[in-house]
Amino acid sequence: METKSARLTILIDPAKKAAFEELCSAQDLTPSQVVRQLIREYLAQHGVTYKTKSTVGTRLRK
Repeated sequence: METKSARLTILIDPAKKAAFEELCSAQDLTPSQVVRQLIREYLAQHGVTYKTKSTVGTRLRK
């Protein structure tokens, strides 16, 4: 889990936002949880590493 939070602001079509929020609610997830998971998966897909609480003090590969 990350040690601090940062805000990410996006613009999205209102209809897509409503559909996304409804789907998240149906899956008992918050939109933030889903977006964080999507970001983690996207970074992993592209081989990007980043510092997390569990890797503090270890060397990251670039």
